[in-house]
Amino acid sequence: MTKTKTIRRAIISGGGTGGHIFPAISIANALRRRYPEVEILFIGAEGRMEMQRVPAAGYPIVGLPVEGLQRKQIWRNIGVIKNYLLSLYKAKRIIKDFAPDVVVGVGGYASAPTLKVAQMLGVPTLIQEQNSYAGVTNKYLSREASRICVAYPGMERFFPADRIVLTGNPIRPEIEFLTEDRGVAGQYFGFSGDEAKPTVLVVGGSLGAKTINESIGMHLGEWSASGLRLIWQTGRGYESEAKRLLEGYTGEVYCSAFIDRMDYAYQLADLVVSRAGASSISELCHLGKPTILVPSPNVAEDHQTKNALALSERGAAILIPDAEARGRLTAEAIALAGDTAQLAQLSANIKLLAEGRSADRIVDELVLLV
Repeated sequence: MTKTKTIRRAIISGGGTGGHIFPAISIANALRRRYPEVEILFIGAEGRMEMQRVPAAGYPIVGLPVEGLQRKQIWRNIGVIKNYLLSLYKAKRIIKDFAPDVVVGVGGYASAPTLKVAQMLGVPTLIQEQNSYAGVTNKYLSREASRICVAYPGMERFFPADRIVLTGNPIRPEIEFLTEDRGVAGQYFGFSGDEAKPTVLVVGGSLGAKTINESIGMHLGEWSASGLRLIWQTGRGYESEAKRLLEGYTGEVYCSAFIDRMDYAYQLADLVVSRAGASSISELCHLGKPTILVPSPNVAEDHQTKNALALSERGAAILIPDAEARGRLTAEAIALAGDTAQLAQLSANIKLLAEGRSADRIVDELVLLV
């Protein structure tokens, strides 16, 4: 009789931004649905976002003193290397004590020492690469990884082809199974009862986006005159300035540092303006939302531009370079929001790039490793 495979204990490592944390939690949730008794431990980087977000989602987490390389203040890398070696030691102790069946890396500082130690100890490892252009760390870890789950085709140029599986990026359950109607969503944001009124959602990621914020803030007169509803997620650093600029604004607008109910925001949005982080793109593909992407230039290896190109070259999104956004973004967004034919075409094209049930498909691959 064939023994049924079961995952009893799993470690998930990584974080730093919502783009890493949301997929990690989605994988954990899918594991728990499959195996209700599974023990899941997260390993993150001390002082980073995951140390708060993961416990809030109901999972334990331990932190490593790992940090990124300093490209400007080179001398500080002495401390970075010291902390990496300390993180290797700490990760080894954690993995030996916890004895996981599998270890998953989702990107972010903590995934490097965690997966490296797991590989040295012979524990099966799975890399979840969210971007269309792999980073240095994942390329290095892929040499010994048991499986590499990717969101874009053509990743053989970065990873061993025989271990790649196209699964897509896991997205938040409230987005994957979106059911709310526009009326409820409109009430949440304090809008009037006209459910058909076109709405533009502007988001800069969990940390905000200076260029996108300024591109909106500099042209509020045009937004007011357009008659469009505006949902503007600013991030913490720009909220007070945005609300100052909105004093006397005559259009319908909701402005906040962070949107707790992104399901409502997406439900209302006829057009989305966003950075090009992998997690956001996966949600937009799944929902088929017409999108203008303004890639952040301040990310490793410019991977957001490469993510955006993967869509724009397929007619699935509009790409506006960060350096051009202040002059172009508002005018193009307002024009596009009124062009129903182009909105419909963008929606159809981006929907073609969606990969469904990504978290469950990743769990399928994990089961094969135990």
